[in-house]
Amino acid sequence: MTTIDPNSPVPKYFQLRAILLDMIESAELPVDAPIPSERELCARYGLSRMTVRQGVDHLVSEGRLYRVPGKGTFVARPKIEMPLRLVSFTEDMLARGMRPGAIDLDRRTVPADARLARTFEVELGTPIHVVERLRTADGEPMALERAHILASLAPDLLDRRLADRSLYGVLEAVYGLVFDAGDQTIDAGLADATDARHLQIPRGSAVLLLRRRSFTNGTCAELGVSTYRADRYQVHTALGHPPTRA
Repeated sequence: MTTIDPNSPVPKYFQLRAILLDMIESAELPVDAPIPSERELCARYGLSRMTVRQGVDHLVSEGRLYRVPGKGTFVARPKIEMPLRLVSFTEDMLARGMRPGAIDLDRRTVPADARLARTFEVELGTPIHVVERLRTADGEPMALERAHILASLAPDLLDRRLADRSLYGVLEAVYGLVFDAGDQTIDAGLADATDARHLQIPRGSAVLLLRRRSFTNGTCAELGVSTYRADRYQVHTALGHPPTRA
């Protein structure tokens, strides 16, 4: 679609959205490039300013465009698809050709409360290591990871250097822990003041909340609770049609 069809049942602002989206996906408008001004879009497509603004607002809310006050509206970087498989952040970023990073925020050992005891299937009070890190890609904050690990499986983990290293890699290389199964839930949420500061996003911004259990030989060895920027991530899954019964 390169023109606005006034006879189409599709609203004009949505037709404009489709035109701009095609320009973005075809790289006619590359990342960080400014889109045409409202005045230019109005003249080019014969639309009112309100209609143009509505179409652009949709793309801003979808994370495809971003505004810079006093400068204009620009093409946002494409979102990263969240892996729905058992893979570390480091492995995922390297596979995408990006430079992974990890900044230590906190590390401590806590006694398992009722929730952690149920998760790990251990007694109350069992020592659990907690490692909190800010994960970056090419230097940009992407996620906050809070890993809970059975202390008995990695006794001196908190004494080791973890900055800019894969936690899964350390667990495998040093302690022989190889995760062979897991489960994960993803919820929508809003960034609180602390998370927003670390992720460099406004307080109340949309985020993805992940809770992942990782197993080794049938034992839950790690519980990961992470906060990902929703403006930089999207969830993609393949769908299949169930077989028809004869």
